[in-house]
Amino acid sequence: MTHPLHLASLSLREIRLPLREPFRISSGVTTERRILLLTLTDVDGVSVWSECVAGEWPNYSPETIDTAWFALTQWLAPRLLGREVASAADVRRTLDDNIRGHPMAKAALEMGMWALEATRLGRPLAIHIGGTRTQVEAGISMGIQSSPAVLAEKMLAARDAGYARLKCKIAPGYDVPYVAAVREAVGPDVRMSVDANAAYSLSDHAVFTALDALHLLYIEQPLAQDDLVQHAALQVQCKTALCLDESILDESRAADMHQLGSGRVINIKPGRVGGFAASKAIHDLCMARGTPVWCGGMLESGIGRAYNVALASLPGFTLPGDLSPSARYWVEDIVTPEWTMHPNGLVDVPRTQPGLGVAPRRDRIDALTVRETTVRAG
Repeated sequence: MTHPLHLASLSLREIRLPLREPFRISSGVTTERRILLLTLTDVDGVSVWSECVAGEWPNYSPETIDTAWFALTQWLAPRLLGREVASAADVRRTLDDNIRGHPMAKAALEMGMWALEATRLGRPLAIHIGGTRTQVEAGISMGIQSSPAVLAEKMLAARDAGYARLKCKIAPGYDVPYVAAVREAVGPDVRMSVDANAAYSLSDHAVFTALDALHLLYIEQPLAQDDLVQHAALQVQCKTALCLDESILDESRAADMHQLGSGRVINIKPGRVGGFAASKAIHDLCMARGTPVWCGGMLESGIGRAYNVALASLPGFTLPGDLSPSARYWVEDIVTPEWTMHPNGLVDVPRTQPGLGVAPRRDRIDALTVRETTVRAG
């Protein structure tokens, strides 16, 4: 039985967390992650942390850390502060009422409310949202590299480290020779995919034909970020499954993908779709249609990773997610224990402690904080 949630304050802070190495995709390079962290505290003093995955620039999404900061403090937090919400499942409806867009800002608050509810009920977050797995498969996402040889060397090391799926970021000029070099290095049986982040068009037929020959799990978001129709035309031409990321904003877009035949796989990023309620709805739709889904990543800290691992423990997440251990991206994470991966590519799902299963390191977070504010009820 759930009890109403009553949020008393919401604290926001921005930290700057340097990446272990630059991460390059088709739309830009990230060397330091500006991360927006939230602390939600209820009227009884129970607190949880969450993370907004919006980036510094509007290259992946129209949202940024700065637009999310404004949306949370001005529009979204006032919707919840000082009022009772029947359950975490009702938060999405409250935040969406007459406020269009801003899914990453909404997700940070909505997912935090799920964690708050789980903590109050003494449940691990994964179990509270319906997760059934005790471990999830981790894949690696490798940014664009300087040469095919460098990419192949790094992917071979990733294979040997045990990652369950190898994903190469691609862009025009950094595609077929790079992916072919990886395939030759790691062998024919390793699960591989590519991610274009909307960098191509239907005129790039030769690229897709060449990628078809490399026996990939899927080609992720090859065409425009808001497109479904041209992806449907491309899927007819490709033997390889198309996986949609940016094009899937909610369950209605997922239904449209199925109707049009725009892809055969969906990457569910809870920040992109607005939180856990939307993620679960897409997951349920795909399970009913027999469509595999997996959990994508947005260079989250260990706090954001906790939410992704919980989501990936749902039964329909049948493909490895972007759930790399902390050491993949950070010299030092902001949680304890840090996220780790077993040699067989599995990450443990926290299922014994209430809430996230990891604890924020306040000393490190304080040292990395560059701004903060608190919004209170009334």
